[in-house]
Amino acid sequence: MADQAEIGVFGGSGFYSLLDDVREVKVDTPYGAPSDSFFLATVSGRKVAFVPRHGRRHTIPPHRINYRANVWAMRSLGVKAVVSPCAAGSLQLHVKPGDFVVCDQFVDRTNGRSQTFYDGPIVTHLSSAETYDPTLRQLAIDTIRDHGIEVHERGTVVVIEGPRFSTKAESKWFSDAGWEVINMTQFPEAWLCRELGMAVVNIALITDYDAGVHEGTEAVDAQSVLEVFAQNAERIQQVVLDLIGRMPADLDALGARAALGPTRGDGHVVSADDVRLFETGL
Repeated sequence: MADQAEIGVFGGSGFYSLLDDVREVKVDTPYGAPSDSFFLATVSGRKVAFVPRHGRRHTIPPHRINYRANVWAMRSLGVKAVVSPCAAGSLQLHVKPGDFVVCDQFVDRTNGRSQTFYDGPIVTHLSSAETYDPTLRQLAIDTIRDHGIEVHERGTVVVIEGPRFSTKAESKWFSDAGWEVINMTQFPEAWLCRELGMAVVNIALITDYDAGVHEGTEAVDAQSVLEVFAQNAERIQQVVLDLIGRMPADLDALGARAALGPTRGDGHVVSADDVRLFETGL
């Protein structure tokens, strides 16, 4: 199949507009239409698929993104590792606007989103203890540092439903819990990647201080987020493209696909004749 990729990026035109031989393809899924077409290109010799999670004109709010369709389409193109960069707010004073955070944990505070592919008939339970791949995280940290950008090597991202920003009470709650980052898209996006056996890494670009609960900070507004993101867009784009070139040649060795093996949870004996979702090749 000509329309194939090995690495996926949830990112808009800034990530691929300057690349050569970019091809636009449409991908059907059992979960409806993805956010947009997929854009296939070669980066440092690697085949990469890009999709703008909010649509190319940013018309899809975070709570309306068809996350299952986006992730299923990535996997159907052959993707084995995903880079999931995002704009995010800071919950801690030392995590400043313009900093990058390579998150290692998430907390789900969304509601009503379709968040799993495993709706039966074979009950499946997959550990989310380490959703973000440690090997890709270390590569991301090294890449960001090599670009001279302030990077926080760990961070918990609390994912809210949106589209509203947090109240001061909510933001204080999240901050007091010790969480570093707040965002509206990392769940279920990152988790769904793991459900289909794809390794995933997040790079959060800090744009604001959320509800401004820390002394000397102000509550976020949409315009300020866009302004800070625009000022740093080239930096995150260059980091992601550089990171792609540093990824392992053998993406299967990351173990995301193998982690799906012991996940059957319906009490039946595992048989070589079972047909599991992740065995079908989509």
